[in-house]
Amino acid sequence: MFVKMGLLQGVLVLVMIVAFDLKSAWGSLRRGQSLSSMKPQSAPASRGSALSSQGFLNPFQKASQFQSLDSRGFAQEPLGSQEKQLLQGPVKPLDWKFPIVPEVQRELAVNFQLRQPMTPSSVAVQCSESQVLVEVKKDLFSNGQLIQPSGLSMGGCPVVGEDSASGVLIFKYELQDCNSVLMMTGDELVYTFALTYTPVALPGTPITRAEGALVGVQCHYQRFFNVSSNALKPTWVPYSSTAVGEDVLQFSMNLMMDDWSYQRPSNVYFLGDIINIEASVKVYNHVPLRVFVDSCVATQVPDVNSVPRYSFIENHGCLVDAKATASRSSFMPRTQEDKIRFQLEAFMFQGGSNPSIYITCTVKATLASAPSDALHKSCSFSNGWFAADGNHQACGCCDSTCGPDGGSADPIVGVQWEGKASLGPVMVQGRQKTLAGFQ
Repeated sequence: MFVKMGLLQGVLVLVMIVAFDLKSAWGSLRRGQSLSSMKPQSAPASRGSALSSQGFLNPFQKASQFQSLDSRGFAQEPLGSQEKQLLQGPVKPLDWKFPIVPEVQRELAVNFQLRQPMTPSSVAVQCSESQVLVEVKKDLFSNGQLIQPSGLSMGGCPVVGEDSASGVLIFKYELQDCNSVLMMTGDELVYTFALTYTPVALPGTPITRAEGALVGVQCHYQRFFNVSSNALKPTWVPYSSTAVGEDVLQFSMNLMMDDWSYQRPSNVYFLGDIINIEASVKVYNHVPLRVFVDSCVATQVPDVNSVPRYSFIENHGCLVDAKATASRSSFMPRTQEDKIRFQLEAFMFQGGSNPSIYITCTVKATLASAPSDALHKSCSFSNGWFAADGNHQACGCCDSTCGPDGGSADPIVGVQWEGKASLGPVMVQGRQKTLAGFQ
């Protein structure tokens, strides 16, 4: 019985195989007939060779049949042009074309917090029986910038003395002088003075690095006891004024963090802060280049020709701000040929209500193999001129005229590229100080 069942199963499998072969042969025959209908009338003579004696398509003649069709121009394009496009899939369009260069986004620093200024202790008050003595440090804002005595007054009264050794300006007046205001409370007599500082422009420039301030000075006297002098803290009232180069080279400038690792996400600074600026050139497929900042001008609006304007890099790479204002501005030692970094001490324009500063620089690039010279240099001043790359001889002309007609180093004639780079607005604010005791 088991033998019969095995034979029956074998027969069924054989029948299914034969049926499948017949179906495949029939489909092949129909395709052959449809193709042969496209041939000229002489085609039936060759069709017999492609078919077996039973009328089925001969598998050994299939390749030669289609080969003959290809030679006559048939069946060479099994897919239409529209089907080819579908098979190829979507093509991403180009996102740039010559000579437009794609802008490369710089990575911004994370967890950035703007450092808030600390209130300085730069005003001391001593009250006697009939007079008030006020001492004001010349470094009024504790930022290293000394104020001018001519800009400081107490109720209209000028400075009467100066202690040069300790850097202190002195006021000494009668309690009833200098537009003092007398207030009477239940237990005290209070004399109030207004100590005012109005910043003046730094010599030879239209800028100032000191903010204006109004300091409240008070002397308290008990009504029924001896005269006393109490330690007072002043109250501060804020001052009212708080490009792509040629040859497809891209020059740019960015505000950087203190460690120069990331682009600074905030453009807000306080007076006395250091602004880190990085100028760079994108070389792409170009030969290695060395970048220089040739000149820089600061303005209150984007127009580089507007007034007031302050030129702080001149004479082909001389950072004159440090010499003109005794600031801490300087070029940093070069670490990459395609980048140059410099620090600019924050300032604001005198008498302006706009805290914005726009910086526009002329940037040059030369072959990295070419040495620096009088026209291509990065010089800082600190009791003399020094070059960021160590070639201090190139800076010898910063106090005169750098170029073919002057300077201690002859310029090297060679290939160079030049372009404009801008930065702004940079917001420079005064340091707001609010202390109790004066309104």
